[in-house]
Amino acid sequence: MDDLKHGDDVDRSDEWEAMRRKYLRAERPESSARGVHHLALLSSDVERTIAFYQDVLEFPLTELFENRDYQGSTHFFFDMGNGNALAFFDFPGLDLGPYAEVLGSMHHLAISVTPEKQAHLRTKLADAGVPIDADHGSSVYFRGPDGERLELLADQLGEMGGTAVL
Repeated sequence: MDDLKHGDDVDRSDEWEAMRRKYLRAERPESSARGVHHLALLSSDVERTIAFYQDVLEFPLTELFENRDYQGSTHFFFDMGNGNALAFFDFPGLDLGPYAEVLGSMHHLAISVTPEKQAHLRTKLADAGVPIDADHGSSVYFRGPDGERLELLADQLGEMGGTAVL
């Protein structure tokens, strides 16, 4: 029986180092963007999505109105702190199928929280019957109401595992 996990036999260290040398700039220019205005995900059930994100994850609902691009579709927003918003659309009448990870789609959404808030939200997830998919120290992975993969990351904004990424 092979005890290797996917990727255990792959070493891309030299490739990554070459890309760092090629693309990382010693003097990084300022970004042209001001930040992420909102990340928009799809919702199959507006009220279930609101209950999960507002009541379980404690992201206040900030607005709800008709989607300008699709009559009868709801566009709604949650406050994720620091001027960041998480938005959702529903598309009644369209059979969008279940959540799927495909090229060009979202793998997961990493949400920065304090270690104390992460522990608090883990309890709320357990109370709501939401299983934890993986726990990697400062990262806790689970799924939202439509199968979207979410991470509560207890690292500082701009850091990943103690490494500055911004």
